[in-house]
Amino acid sequence: MKKNRNHLNIIGWILFVISFGLFSFQMGYLFISEKYQVEYIDNRLFYIINILCIFLLTLAIVFQIKLTKKMKVIGASLVVIFIGVHLFMLVTSNQAVKNITSISPDWKHVLSIKEHVESGEAMYYRDYYGILARAKERLPFETKGEFQVKWLANDIAAVTYEAKDNTVQQFIGTYGDRGSGRSYYYVGAEIHGRWQGENIHVVSDTEGISVTKDGKTELFEWSDIQQFGTLAVVLKKNNEAVWTISLNENFEVHSDASESTVGNITIYEATMEKNKPITLHYSEEPEGQVPRPNKN
Repeated sequence: MKKNRNHLNIIGWILFVISFGLFSFQMGYLFISEKYQVEYIDNRLFYIINILCIFLLTLAIVFQIKLTKKMKVIGASLVVIFIGVHLFMLVTSNQAVKNITSISPDWKHVLSIKEHVESGEAMYYRDYYGILARAKERLPFETKGEFQVKWLANDIAAVTYEAKDNTVQQFIGTYGDRGSGRSYYYVGAEIHGRWQGENIHVVSDTEGISVTKDGKTELFEWSDIQQFGTLAVVLKKNNEAVWTISLNENFEVHSDASESTVGNITIYEATMEKNKPITLHYSEEPEGQVPRPNKN
């Protein structure tokens, strides 16, 4: 019996240390968030950590101290009230600032967008410190409705949303590079040539990028092509996103244009309806050189 009690005391102390660590982390966050302009990558984490902290502290007390029935009732009531208040604050907070959070398939990157529901303004955050993030840029269109997130690669996230002007837009979060990482390059120039996929083919040449699907061809001039990072471009028509083209992880960027094209690209339609990205393989080289598209 005494041996079991010692084990419970050890578990209690471990839980107490973890709880104190979470409390200290929260205090540190409150200090650095104001000083260094960082936030949790998802605002709901603040309330979740508080709930976890009080839950572990409660277990630690239960394991270490023999409580009377009255103390158990009072303690349980306080814990329920604390957790209930934090759950209410969590829901209320997310109704005012909606958190769109998505983890990459390899768990190395986190897409974070925070939308102020009343104004429709949405901010893209970059994860720099694990679960902490810093605001990077504002989405160019005021939003309404839902966001759809699709990871086109482990380091490319396509966000499709409907703007308040009833157009469909796409924002691309990029977290990698297909070159040396030391220089900027243009996706349109790198995919110069003809690309073939299932019931669709793409041509990147001097006129722009043309997409042919089910026998219908649409040309997107370079002035209507927006680049995100060094991994993707969004093809637009009448200021509305139509397609996203991204470089697959096996794509190789060469400094010498005479080198052969290696790797695949992906095309993804900009629609609020469910659809799957389509992988394209290189077919042949068209004539002419590709000019530089717009840089985001």
